[in-house]
Amino acid sequence: MSYHFRQALVAMRGNFTATLATLMTMTLTLLMLGFVLLLTLNVNRTLEQLESQVEVAAFLNTGTDGAALLRQVQGFPQVREARLVSSEQVLEEMTRDSPYARDAVALVGNPFPTTLRMRVGRVEDSRVVASAVARLPGVQDVEYGAGYVDPTVRALTAIRAAGYGLVGLLLLGTLFNILNAVRVAMYARRNEISVMRLLGATRGFIRMPHVIEGVLLGVLAGAVALAILTPAYFGLARRVQLLAPVFPVVTDPATLTPILGGVALLGITIGLLGSLFASRRYLQELE
Repeated sequence: MSYHFRQALVAMRGNFTATLATLMTMTLTLLMLGFVLLLTLNVNRTLEQLESQVEVAAFLNTGTDGAALLRQVQGFPQVREARLVSSEQVLEEMTRDSPYARDAVALVGNPFPTTLRMRVGRVEDSRVVASAVARLPGVQDVEYGAGYVDPTVRALTAIRAAGYGLVGLLLLGTLFNILNAVRVAMYARRNEISVMRLLGATRGFIRMPHVIEGVLLGVLAGAVALAILTPAYFGLARRVQLLAPVFPVVTDPATLTPILGGVALLGITIGLLGSLFASRRYLQELE
């Protein structure tokens, strides 16, 4: 095994330019992947917070059978919780938040209608539920904060999609770089490989140094990516918490460790698979 390891180091030194280009590309890919994964984690946490706060409120006409409507909306698959709030309860909530409202009520009466409040399973379902409830008889109006819910959901979804697309392109580029680096290394040693084949060396013996080279590149890229990504993320998280404390930025190590570890493991996996495929294909071309 020490022989294969030494040969891998010799190949990396002999093709330093290709090795450096592959290492930089892998590191950039892992950095982007880690950034997107952490961004997606925070996006999902933000969506969860929105889901816990967003309510679809249906204002009922006077005389409407609220209990019947409550049973009807509880049957919607998107609705995870629904409750009926009487006009008196709404008035009590409003006067608790704004004591001046009770003075106004003493003059004009209770202006608040009976309200059906619903929480959805996903924040994206708010519009669907609001549209369905608005068509029910006895519903005067429906409110769910469309002014901020819909743009927020669209923006967060677009960010995730763009991030995943970018990472996919970078992964493909990294694989091609590894293929080229291994092929260049094997081509430079083609005479030696031909002699080894004539002496009866197995395909596995010939391929092993190049597989180790790919794994070493993956380990180095993963280590460099984590060394940059970890302090950068925590520094950015602290800044976001200071400037926009409303966002639930994820900073607990128990949640972040699997993601950061997965980024490093992916680097090793890319290096291993790329070198295996390249060495196998090159030897097939020689036969």
